This record gives sequence, structure tokens and C-alpha cells, in this order.
Amino acid sequence: MESAAQHVTLDESFHLLRDPYPLFAQRRKEAGVFKGSVMDWSKTPASMRPGQLYAAVSFDAVNRVFRDGKVFNSHIYDSTIGLFIGPTILAMEGKKHWEHRNLVSAAFKSKSLLRWEPEIVRPVVNALIDEFIDAGEADLVRDFTLEFPTRVISKLLGLPEQDLPWFRKRAVELISYTAKYKRAFEASAALKDYFLDQIEKRRTKPTEDIIGDLVSADIDGERLSDEAIYSFLRLLLPAGLETTYRSSGNLLLLLLTHPEQFQAVQADHDLIAPAIEEALRFETPLTTVQRYVMEDTEVDGVALPTGSVIDVCIGSANRDERRWERSEEFDIFRKRLPHISFAAGEHTCMGLHLARMETRVAVECLLTRLANFRLVTDDNPHIFGQPFRSPTAIPVTFHAVG
Repeated sequence: MESAAQHVTLDESFHLLRDPYPLFAQRRKEAGVFKGSVMDWSKTPASMRPGQLYAAVSFDAVNRVFRDGKVFNSHIYDSTIGLFIGPTILAMEGKKHWEHRNLVSAAFKSKSLLRWEPEIVRPVVNALIDEFIDAGEADLVRDFTLEFPTRVISKLLGLPEQDLPWFRKRAVELISYTAKYKRAFEASAALKDYFLDQIEKRRTKPTEDIIGDLVSADIDGERLSDEAIYSFLRLLLPAGLETTYRSSGNLLLLLLTHPEQFQAVQADHDLIAPAIEEALRFETPLTTVQRYVMEDTEVDGVALPTGSVIDVCIGSANRDERRWERSEEFDIFRKRLPHISFAAGEHTCMGLHLARMETRVAVECLLTRLANFRLVTDDNPHIFGQPFRSPTAIPVTFHAVG
């Protein structure tokens, strides 16, 4: 079995965590697809490493892989996060995927988003700011970006407020499955039992929350099974907590380290939306996912054999200089071109509108209630990690408005 780790040297491995983009740029110059990996597999047991590994790094190649679900399927999730959350639309393909997607999408209908913003998201964010506004200083990761998505999701699910500490602990344990898999299995089992109880309560007494919507979802007489519901709810934890906390942290640190753009956003809140999109392009919270190659094919002139695995490098695609001018610069004023941070094709992220709304509200509330932000640079705050990227800390000082 060929070791995928040979494609990333030890020196590259270190720099991949701090700044993977020079490696991505180098690979893009060579080819849109290459034999090897943009990931460090050195700590993965040899028995779990793919035998043949390729990587798509150009925008066109990544877009092609995402959009061709027949040739490039996502069953690889069954042997990774699927072990902890159960069968979900993440790893489904074709008719089964669309049937389940249509059923669970009932929980994310646009009229729900319109209601959630004033009734849930904005009050949650403001209550969180209340907890640190008088101090005049905060770590926006610890005190804000890590916290508000958890509180929002728990309210959207309709969970009792007294359950939040328990729910948060289990959610973090499940999300950390790559570090402590035994604890993640235990958290998964505990969440299954917890959600089954919540499902049963809603069958007795319907509620207007995501769990209630999933329980009552009906398309052509078909309803979701209990397993489909609690597996989807467990999927919401990494999907709804992990990525939103990381992407909002990336946005805040990028703005704070680009003062002129931060001042522009402070002065004109209509710039928050383009700032969110540029931050998602420039520093996506998840740089790389994988797909199985289901049949012999070719992408960008490179032959991909059946049974191989391909890295789908979103972080590289979003900085493809053939698509964006000055692609390695953060610029909220640039001409808008769609990025690919929410994937594409049938597996486009279902929660993308919720994620955008949550982040917009979070930034609006911060800028409305706090002023004179100063980034404390003594700790050298920076965005870190691969494939998940976010700041480890964002220490700031500020003054309360009013």
C-alpha cells in the first residue's frame, strides 16, 4: 500500500497547520489535479490510509468533483464521521439522498429563517454580549464565537435551557472525534438517547422547532425514521457548531487585521454581507474533504482509477488566481464571484443560509453595541489548523456604546 504521507514532508506538515496556502498555490501552478495529497497522513495508521490518493486543487477541478456525484461519491463519510453520527444525507447519493434531503429541508424553510432571526438568533447574541460588555475586554473566540452557535442550535432544536451545559459538553465531545474517538462514541450514544426522548415528546405534543419539524415532515406520505432524525440532529453539531464558530472567528480576525476594511464595515453595515463572503473565500473553515472515485475517469488531464480517493481542496480552489485577481489578498470590495466553501452539486450545504444569517447578526450586534475595538497583538492571534481552520484566540479591548 502506497503511503499518502510521502507527499507531504515534515516541514510542509508544520507549515500546513499555520499557513497551507503557499503549498496550495505551488500545487495549482503545477496542475489542477495531481497524484498525492494536500493533507498530512503521517499520524494516520497505515491500515487506514488510502492506497491511491489524488488531490483536486484548481477551482474548475474542485467544482467538477463536487458536481459529479455519480463518479465521485461521499461514502467515505461512512468510515469517518458516519461512525459517530450514523447514516445521514452526508454520505447518501442519488434518489435516497434527495428523498432524505427533501424531508429534512422542511426544518430549514425560508419562513423559519425569517422567524429565527428576531426571535432566537439576535436575542442569543445580545445576551452573550451582555456577559462581557462591562469588562471592556474579551477573547472573542472563547467568549463569543465558540459560544453563540451552540446556544442558537440548542434553541432552534427546542431544547430546555437547563440542558444546555450537558448538551454543549456532549456536542464538543462528538465534534472532537478525531482526537478522542472512544469519548466521541460515548457522546454519540448519549445524544441518541437524549434525542429519542425529545422526538417522543414531540410526537405527543408537536412543537415549532427543528425537531418538531423533522418529526412532522411528510412528503408523499413518507416520514423520517427515528434513526434518520437523531442521526441528522447529531450531524447538525459538527455542521452547525464547528463551521459557524470557525467562519465567524475567521471573519472577525481578518477584519481586525485589516483596519481600513474594518472601519468601512463599522461605518456601513451593508458591507457585512460581502465581508462574510470574502472571509469564506479567503479563509474557509474547512479546507479539504474527500471523495471516492467510483469509476475510471479523467479530470484536468489526470487519469483517476476506480477505488482511489481524491482530496477536494476547497481552500485552494477559493484562491485560484485564474478565477480571482489578487486571489491571495483579503478584499471585501472585490468583484463578487461565487466561492465554493459550501461545496456544490447535490451535497451543497443545507445550512448555508442559516450560517450566513447567524454570522451577519453576530457581527451587526458586536458593531452596534461595542466601539473602539483594539486587537491585542501581544499573543500573536492568527488563524491556524488543517483541514479545519480558525483563530485560537482573538483578544480585544473595546468601549460599550451608549
